[in-house]
Amino acid sequence: MTDEAASELPMEVEPQVEMTAEPEPAADFDNEKSSAEQGIEILGNENGTDGTGRATVGPKTFGSSVEMFDYFFKILHSWPTNLDLNKYEHTMLLELLKKGHLEADRKIGQGVKAFQIRFHPQFKSRCFFLIREDDSIDDFSFRKCIDHILPLPENMQIKHDGKALHGKAGGRGRGRGRGRGRGGK
Repeated sequence: MTDEAASELPMEVEPQVEMTAEPEPAADFDNEKSSAEQGIEILGNENGTDGTGRATVGPKTFGSSVEMFDYFFKILHSWPTNLDLNKYEHTMLLELLKKGHLEADRKIGQGVKAFQIRFHPQFKSRCFFLIREDDSIDDFSFRKCIDHILPLPENMQIKHDGKALHGKAGGRGRGRGRGRGRGGK
C-alpha cells in the first residue's frame, strides 16, 4: 500500500481508559501487620473477597473459586515431586494457607522454609507439603483452603470422609475402560 493510499484510510481512535486510584492499605494497629506488609489485598472481608466471587491471594486476583482451584491444581500436577517450589509459588501457597486454613498459625509454626509436592502416604496422591524452619514437615489441603476463601461448587467440595467429590478434575478415567498399565482380561 502506498503512503497516499494509507493516508486516505480513516485513522483508528484508541479507546480512552479511565484510571482509578488504588485503595490505600489498612492502617497498622499495634502489632498487626498491614495487608500490604502481608502481601494480601483486602477486597471486602478478612478472606480477601469482595462479595462478587473474586479473591486475591498474594499478587494474583482470581475471578472465582474454580479459577483459583485450577491455578493450584496445575501447580500440584506440573511440578516434580520432592523439589522445593520457586519463590513465587512459595508466596502464593503461604498466602493461601494464611487466608484459607482454619489453623494457619499452628500449620505454619515458626515459619515455612519451603513447599514441596509429595505423594501422601495415606491417600497415595500428590499433595502440597510444607517444610517448617525447624525442619518438621506437614501436609495441607489446597482444596479446603480455597473452599474457606471462596466456596467451591458443591461437586468440587470435600466429603466428610476426607475425599473429594467428583468435580472438574476428579474421577478422570474411572469406569471408562482398563486404562494404561492396568491388568488385561
